[in-house]
Amino acid sequence: MKAMLLKALGALDENPQPLQMVELPEPLPGEGELLVKVSACGVCHTELDEIEGRTPPPQLPMVLGHQVVGQVAAIGSQTSNFRVGERVGIAWIYSACGACMFCQAGQENLCSDFQATGRDAYGGYAEYMTVKEGFAYRIPDGFSDAEAAPLLCAGAIGYRSLRLTGLQDGQKLGLTGFGASGHLVLKMVGFRYPQAKVFVFARSEQERAFARQLGAAWAGDTAEQPPEKLDSIIDTTPVWKPVVEALKHLEPGGRLVINAIRKEVVDKDYLLRLDYPTHLWLEKEIKSVANVTRRDVSEILALAAEMGIKPEVQEFPLAMANQALVDLKVKSIRGAKVLRMDST
Repeated sequence: MKAMLLKALGALDENPQPLQMVELPEPLPGEGELLVKVSACGVCHTELDEIEGRTPPPQLPMVLGHQVVGQVAAIGSQTSNFRVGERVGIAWIYSACGACMFCQAGQENLCSDFQATGRDAYGGYAEYMTVKEGFAYRIPDGFSDAEAAPLLCAGAIGYRSLRLTGLQDGQKLGLTGFGASGHLVLKMVGFRYPQAKVFVFARSEQERAFARQLGAAWAGDTAEQPPEKLDSIIDTTPVWKPVVEALKHLEPGGRLVINAIRKEVVDKDYLLRLDYPTHLWLEKEIKSVANVTRRDVSEILALAAEMGIKPEVQEFPLAMANQALVDLKVKSIRGAKVLRMDST
């Protein structure tokens, strides 16, 4: 099978082609596993974090990719929930132990044995992959494979972030950064909380215009003052400036939810601008988002089907995975990026 393989870590600026097209043996499904013929795989900023060493794979080489859509091509022994030919999705959560106190409490995202698709196990930047059937999801009708792929991470982590804000209808939500996850959250808010107002902070005028097009009440630059204080803000950026700026815009008792698996160090000194009475006093909160649970993935797929969400996507052939990553790094793409296996 064809696969794009990461063999060494490094800065994308120094090596804009970190992935190599190779031929690998087609994997075989083990007990309780599915073999999935991949048709589409989303491209996520977490792949940049892996390549550049902020959350590196524990061993190399590695096949990245954790927003995977495909068809069941074969099933292993003692596999009962799926049949050959069914369309399935695979998300960031590849496995968890199922026995620890976090797994038992429905917080498998915090399990110390949490394994991530495309980091701890081969992912979807390939024509085939295997997964335990308990960590695969049926994809609802109504979505193309490319449209479904971003729901498995950008959608799921956005859904979890929105839930963690505690947003109520009629309140004011801020989104700082407006990529794949942000644009899906804006659509979710419009459906679930029709009286809520969304304020978007983004460096790019193209992103701000896109936010207004999707119904944002206001859109401005990262450091711009919004017309109202906000009840909660979701930060989806890889840097620190938006965190500091967002804290200024919260109402007393407001909550900032940081939706990022890692932050870059490029502007870490911006944290020195934190001023306690301005940014943190009056019982403001900061909460991070760690991974996703299977519940998050299942619920966003159901919600997306109910809403008829159609993520904005730009498609690339598998062989152009490096270009998709570079475009993501420089933020030259609106919405989500998806690799297609049938156009390699």
